[in-house]
Amino acid sequence: MLLGNVRASLTRDDAQLAIRLLAHGESREQDAAEVRLREEGIDSLLDDPRLLPAIIDSRIGMQVSVRLFWYVVVRRALRRVGEEDRALADYVSAILLHFGARGRAERIAESDDQTYDTLAELMGEVDTPDARRSFLVRQHLGNYALWTCGMFPDRIEHKRWRRGGPDIDYYEEMGKRGFALAAEHRLAQEHGLDALLRVAANRFAALRLALNEVSDTLMFPHGNSPERLMRQVRAEASWRWVA
Repeated sequence: MLLGNVRASLTRDDAQLAIRLLAHGESREQDAAEVRLREEGIDSLLDDPRLLPAIIDSRIGMQVSVRLFWYVVVRRALRRVGEEDRALADYVSAILLHFGARGRAERIAESDDQTYDTLAELMGEVDTPDARRSFLVRQHLGNYALWTCGMFPDRIEHKRWRRGGPDIDYYEEMGKRGFALAAEHRLAQEHGLDALLRVAANRFAALRLALNEVSDTLMFPHGNSPERLMRQVRAEASWRWVA
């Protein structure tokens, strides 16, 4: 089961590196950042708009942990589409962190041997009699849909135009459905995930748009296809609606 615990896993070393990145070698800036950390907590550093550019541009940015990097990236992207919920940023960054591992995106759990190649396959097992598996399939349906249409929208558009594959709207609808079904499951309530998953279902479009920006600017910055142009035009219109 995937939990939104990236922030909780950040260490003192992560905080100290964030301070160094924000200080740019200036002792006065470092002292100010340390005061902020002590009085306001690590969120005051993680939300600083200067942190991500510093990670990308600074030589010491190479020392940033994967956990810190993905949380800062996702938190910044979500805030740009008007989503201020830190719990959502925590959960979405956990998806990127876990699904970045080889083969994890196709499995409902790290120890599960069965792989799923399509959303339809997952949807077909949401009501399996095994309660734990039913919840994991539902949650994974939402996670996998968001991962795919968020981080690989150009791939979806390419398959749609060249091979008649499903469009991004299909992934959005399936992702919303997965999160909504997972939120209704008793295991979501037992693990305190029901409210978060319900919000993820309701705000799926905003989450997807935020990850599209991450994909376009950080992961695949040199893409320049007609499909991307049309998607970005539609995304601009959608952004005005969800923001």
